[in-house]
Amino acid sequence: MINLENAYVLQSKNRKFSEFYLCYCGYARCESLHSFGPAVRPNYLIHLILDGKGIFRIGEVQYELSAGQGFLIEPEVQTFYQADKDSPWTYLWVGFSGSRAGEYLRDIGLGNGSGIFRCEETERLKRMLIDILKKNTYTIENDFYRESFLLSFFAVLSGHIDGKNLSREETENVYVREALEYIQNNYHYGIRVSDISDYVGISRGYLHTLFTKNLNQSPQEYLVNYRITRAEHLLSITDLSVEGVAQSCGYSDPLVFSKLFKKKTGRTPSAYRKADWERTRSELREKQQHLDSL
Repeated sequence: MINLENAYVLQSKNRKFSEFYLCYCGYARCESLHSFGPAVRPNYLIHLILDGKGIFRIGEVQYELSAGQGFLIEPEVQTFYQADKDSPWTYLWVGFSGSRAGEYLRDIGLGNGSGIFRCEETERLKRMLIDILKKNTYTIENDFYRESFLLSFFAVLSGHIDGKNLSREETENVYVREALEYIQNNYHYGIRVSDISDYVGISRGYLHTLFTKNLNQSPQEYLVNYRITRAEHLLSITDLSVEGVAQSCGYSDPLVFSKLFKKKTGRTPSAYRKADWERTRSELREKQQHLDSL
């Protein structure tokens, strides 16, 4: 941790994580008219104002901000910000990057030009920041602590940020993406459509509308098709019994699974496995014959 006058800064130089990781974070009590920029950043940077006020300028647009408000700086976007002359602000900041950083920002309603927000959980986030500033030495443990801090920071923002302005289409895409990820991570359990809608936080009817609009199939159809596809894979590459394959794909009754599998594929699980293995052996023989002829 770097201890500057009226400021505390933690820089994270290790890159154990690639999808979403902390670059640096800090806390500062600014002097009158203290400013930064105009400049660009190579990563994302969130400022949250704890006390006082100041201005934030992006392009030709200028905002007057005060305690409880925050602003997002996106990579390679020129910005300028300055503390007020009479009531200079105190703020914390969190810089981060990663292949999914932009996606996570959109999930909480920030990014793509939407960078001004309000969050009343300033004291909570300040305590979290102070705790992570103490993790200022390089250890594997501290690497994970810093990653957990970034995720927790976003979790607090997602639950308390005011001013989300996702478009209707963006909101629908988030719901569908979260539903698909839930299915892919939990298909092997006996989940139902109601479990999916409960997880996403919308009604079954709305979930059905979004799936038919975006995927041309209902949530139930997608769930069944996904399970059957996984079952085909297991029948091809493992020697699990049909009962074992059924249970691995979320079906407690192997007879129900077998009937559904035949309805979808035209074959029973056993017949599918036999045909697949015969096809594989035939392909191997053909390859061997080709090698022998060389």
